[in-house]
Amino acid sequence: MSDLRLSFLGGAESGQRQDHGGFAVPEEDANLLDAYSRAVSSVAEKLRPSVVNIVVSQPNQGKAPAGQPAELRGTGSGFVITPDGLILTNSHVVHKANRIDVSLPDGGSYEAALIGEDPDTDLAVIRISAPDLIAAELGDSQQIKVGQMAIAIGNPYGFECTVTAGVVSALGRSLRSYSGRIIDNVIQTDAALNPGNSGGPLVNSRGQVIGVNTAVILPAQGLCFAIAVNTARFVTARLIRDGKIRRSYIGVIGQDVPLVRRLIRYHNLIAPSGVLVHSVEPESPAAKAGITSGDVVIGLDNQPVSGVDDLHRILTEEKVGVGTTVTLIRQTRKLDLPIVPAERRSPRE
Repeated sequence: MSDLRLSFLGGAESGQRQDHGGFAVPEEDANLLDAYSRAVSSVAEKLRPSVVNIVVSQPNQGKAPAGQPAELRGTGSGFVITPDGLILTNSHVVHKANRIDVSLPDGGSYEAALIGEDPDTDLAVIRISAPDLIAAELGDSQQIKVGQMAIAIGNPYGFECTVTAGVVSALGRSLRSYSGRIIDNVIQTDAALNPGNSGGPLVNSRGQVIGVNTAVILPAQGLCFAIAVNTARFVTARLIRDGKIRRSYIGVIGQDVPLVRRLIRYHNLIAPSGVLVHSVEPESPAAKAGITSGDVVIGLDNQPVSGVDDLHRILTEEKVGVGTTVTLIRQTRKLDLPIVPAERRSPRE
């Protein structure tokens, strides 16, 4: 097989082809690739001052084996969102950290304080006291189109300010966070991510942040995900204000189960499945409402519940302390029970 090489050289007239090593390259294609390269380079240059490397120290769970350190160290990425030192990153990067250190592109290193985190959306805000910080520009994730350029910047395996580029592969994905709750409206991209990219920005061709890089699917290639920046805006504002995101809960442990067809027809149910209750937390709203093991929850607040994820979506901050109705199947009967959801304890407590 002959050696096939691709070369781009200047000097050709517009619309002409150049023959290099037996491979003819239209000049307009070369110009297009040059424009792509300039776009990626300019975005990297714009974002580089705002992207930081995060190193955390965490306690070694349980009794550390002989020769193992008492503390474990991990790394991640983040980016400056305000000139006074607020940094956005992933919750799983800083969760239960004893110490958080932030390294800036100029070589400066600062200890950071945790302002707040939300494991359910895998977002966290930390703060450093450093001069002359440059905040990244936040975009609008509602304006994203499938196929548009996506550039990821982070610190995979400690290699600072690594830039990878790809496209937005899909929108509106759902991803389960490490807390077990579903994150909605997640961006899928094929811009390569690796351990250490977590918390770094996903940006568009204008250098505007459109997402927060959070996860990859292994061993698949090109299946990477980012939390949409509009979700991050909302969560960040609440974390700065309250240090946490308030959500409600009813206190049941269950699993998704299909419903018997004759029950669906008899009760004229909308959803073909529900949540089978395995156990009820003592003194919880569910216990006070009279929910017992073996019940199948099929509705809450007059909304159908086809599974655990539906419960999570319905149990928002607005439901805390507000009386509503839970609909369930007990054996063959359909029951409506009054219930008052309470504020859910944080997963880190």
